[in-house]
This record gives sequence, structure tokens and C-alpha cells, in this order.
Amino acid sequence: MPTTPHSAAPVHALIFDMDGTIVDNMRFHEDAWGRLLSEHGLPFDPASFFANTAGMASDEILRPLFPNAGPEEIAKLGKDKELLYREAYRPHVAALAGLLDLMARADAAGVPMALASAAPPGNIDVVIDALGLRPRFATIIAPSQGFRGKPNPDLFLGAAERMKVAPETCIVFEDAPNGIEAARRAGMRAIAILTMLGAEAFTSFDNVIASAKDFTALDGLPALRFG
Repeated sequence: MPTTPHSAAPVHALIFDMDGTIVDNMRFHEDAWGRLLSEHGLPFDPASFFANTAGMASDEILRPLFPNAGPEEIAKLGKDKELLYREAYRPHVAALAGLLDLMARADAAGVPMALASAAPPGNIDVVIDALGLRPRFATIIAPSQGFRGKPNPDLFLGAAERMKVAPETCIVFEDAPNGIEAARRAGMRAIAILTMLGAEAFTSFDNVIASAKDFTALDGLPALRFG
């Protein structure tokens, strides 16, 4: 499997992460994780927590934190955290600037798009239904469907397979190093969305072709000139 994407390959598909990428919602996740862990007497440092866990499914995050918990307790902890998050974030759902314009241009050019997120189905529904994005995506793929979370490449490779495109022809939009690494392992180019971290966090990745605070800053990027 290639780990360095072909920079000159044509772009046949776009793959979007969700949290921190199409919406700027990570502070709501931080608050929910902080509340959950403090209730159980565990320390919480937002910066290191995000760096180590972004792109992972909730159960992958919780098992090391609660090593003596069984599957049912882990599942309940995950549900408790997501309920805290959804209750806080639901009134604030908003697309990151420029996202809808980019998706409309891709649609008009016949470029398929996928959502590849580690979020549980309930969280995905809250965002994409509030924004009316469900019809935009050729496929929605998540660990709840049996795929490993990031930095494993499974979500991105699964999205490419479902869209019937070669991995090297995909561009991934991600906000976290774990997600960029997953794209690298999948042999895909990536664009870093800087909602949580600065551009310096992604300089070591040879598959990053651009970084921007939102999608408006990507206007004119050659790889996103469709047609």
C-alpha cells in the first residue's frame, strides 16, 4: 500500500472529516470530555488529549482510561459523553466558512464526496442533517460500521472503495495529525484545516498540500479547480 500520495494525480473525489473540519465544534467535545473525566476523578489536559485522541472512536479512547471497565460500562461512558456533547452543541451547528461553496462546485463538476468520521452515528446525524449535507455525500463511513479509527487508514480506504476511485486521486480534509497520518497511510493527499492547531503541527507530513483556517482560504488552490 502506498504511503506517499501521487501529487500530480487528478482529483476524482473529496473526503471530509467531520469534527473540527466541516464544523468548528471541538471545544464542545473538549468540554464534554472534561466533564465526564472529572466526574470520575480523572485528570484532563485539553491540548494533549486532543493530540492523542483526535480521530479515534470513543471506545478506543475510553478503554485505556478505564482499564478495569467491561464492554457495557465502556459503552455507557461513551453514550454519557456524547449526550453531554450533543446537548451543548446542537444549538450551535454551523458549517465552516466556504465549505458549502466548495461542495457545490464539486457537485457541479461531478466530483463525489464522502464523510469519513470517527464520530458515532448520533453525532454525525446532528451535524449533517442540521446543515442539509446528507444528499451531498456519496457515502458516510464511520467506525460504527466496523472500521478502525484513525490513524489507521481504514475509513479513508473504505470511502475510496465505495466511491470506486483510486486512493491517490482523493483529497482528504482533516484537522488533526491522526487524521493526516491516516490519509498518508492510505496514499492520499491531505489539506489541514486549522481550527484547533497551527500549520506547524502538520509540517512533518509529506502528503499535506495546503493548510487553511477555513475553506474560503483554499479558493484558487490548483487541486480544487474542478473540470
